[in-house]
Amino acid sequence: MTAAQRSRRSCLAVPGSAPRRIEKARGLSVDQFFLDLEDAVAPLAKAEARGAVVDALNAGGWGGKIRTVRVNALDTAWTYRDVVDVVEGAGGSLDTLMLPKVSGADQVRWLDLTLFQLEKALGLPAASIGIEAQIEDAKGLAEVDSIAASSSRLEALIFGPADFMASINMPSLVVGEQPPGYDVGDAYHYVLMRLLTAARANGLQAVDGPYLQIRDAEGLRRVAGRSAALGLDGKWVLHPAQVEEVNGIFSPKQRDYDRAENILDAYAWYTSEEGGRRGAAMLGDEMIDEASRKMALMVAGKGRAAGLSRTEPWQPPRD
Repeated sequence: MTAAQRSRRSCLAVPGSAPRRIEKARGLSVDQFFLDLEDAVAPLAKAEARGAVVDALNAGGWGGKIRTVRVNALDTAWTYRDVVDVVEGAGGSLDTLMLPKVSGADQVRWLDLTLFQLEKALGLPAASIGIEAQIEDAKGLAEVDSIAASSSRLEALIFGPADFMASINMPSLVVGEQPPGYDVGDAYHYVLMRLLTAARANGLQAVDGPYLQIRDAEGLRRVAGRSAALGLDGKWVLHPAQVEEVNGIFSPKQRDYDRAENILDAYAWYTSEEGGRRGAAMLGDEMIDEASRKMALMVAGKGRAAGLSRTEPWQPPRD
């Protein structure tokens, strides 16, 4: 599994200035967490939060989760110091940096070059720190193709719904829900498909943003289910109560995982010399071919990343 293929079903947002929440995050079954230096940290607390983030990363105990820090946006006074302090202090304990409010490829390239210089100065492995880009406004979405192609360090594109809603003047105060009066479909369908297509065209993952109604489990299932159905890889979570639900929604069902693995095994056998070198064959009541293999590879990959195990392995037919 490459860095850009790491499981990102659930990504927990953790304020960098909240030690108790940082400590609690260690024990949660999320695939990824990010220690936030941006929106969740007050301006007067940002410098202190950098030190807390460095200490938390170096303390370890994250159990294989993707370790991420969200720095401040490049139109602020804090970004450069965020990047330098975090990488100099904990670069060896960091997987990715998340850059918010990305509106152009030049911003990602700035972070790429800065990381290159820091890695070289600190003796860290080249390109060991990845980048995740948040698309949070109309300009960012309009430039998403060039953003997605801007750096080999880039691993994921992330939708930021709250800032995006504000940037297009969407008349709603409920983040992630349909705006009042919109009753003809999903107001976010185009945005998510646009982001997802740019991500996939460049070998990246695509992650949906948060659902802020913490106690509305049904709403979370509805919103996350739409994103998962489109093909996004995961969603942010803001509270431990959301973790299990989101992990389940973005994992293949057991029957689908078994079916995908069986398609891969059957297709490999039927295209072999022993299996008759057939490009198309029947698997139960379904015809499978190369297109079936590609679809199955995606489902199987997500299942493996989620830790699923096969329950019904396929066996070649006997003569």
